Amino acid sequence: MADTAMSGAGSTGGEDPLQRAIWRLRSRGCWTDAAALLTPHVGKPGNAGAAVQRTALLVERCLFTGQGWSEAEDALRIAEAVAQDDDDRGAAACERGQLAYAATVLGVRDRADEARSALGRAAALLSPGSRTRPLLDFRRGLVAEHLADAPQSARPAYRRAHAGALAHGDTLLLSFTWRHLAALALRDGEVAEARKGFVESLRIREELGFLVGTAPALAALAEAEPEPEATRLREEARRLFHLLGGIPTWLADQLQPTPAPSPAPSPAA
Repeated sequence: MADTAMSGAGSTGGEDPLQRAIWRLRSRGCWTDAAALLTPHVGKPGNAGAAVQRTALLVERCLFTGQGWSEAEDALRIAEAVAQDDDDRGAAACERGQLAYAATVLGVRDRADEARSALGRAAALLSPGSRTRPLLDFRRGLVAEHLADAPQSARPAYRRAHAGALAHGDTLLLSFTWRHLAALALRDGEVAEARKGFVESLRIREELGFLVGTAPALAALAEAEPEPEATRLREEARRLFHLLGGIPTWLADQLQPTPAPSPAPSPAA
């Protein structure tokens, strides 16, 4: 989740009408409709990136909704089949790793070994300057934090992803890296640093109009704020969560009227 290959969790599309339309749908949680816009381009010569981007949208749908696994698998197989060079193959492997990670962290099926293997394959295929490399670093951080319970390994991976996102101008990926670095800071009791990261993540998502990712950002910031601000942030997150039909599904427990003292960390968003 390369801009055209969702290499940093995507972009707002710039001046490309197709990418702008995809962003409008994706940012509101309409992943299936966004992926459908790419279907006519999948398989065209020299356009393997469309197949990877379509896969990335459907994989993100799985992570946010817990549904659509077979569609994502089918799209992934196509992306792997039409890949033309190491960067295409590396980007497809990165999506395979993310799909396996999502299935594992959401309790659908334990595919942790597949996630590690696929992300390792992506690391071997992608050039150091690839636009997909920061996303790969981020996802390797997710696996370290949420599957291996190794935050000490996740932190440098997130930092590499953060630096890469800055270098490539991938603003949305920065919202993810800010958020996950902040969560690690909060885990270590560094509340001021955590608050800074959560604020930056929320600011970016609001400025980009990433509506489907705004409720998680609000809920995360609430964990680093005192009352009554924490309650206000959770109420706003709850409003957006219900507005979007309960997406992301894993946020439901954290947004209960009486939140648990130590809510489980979010898997990615």
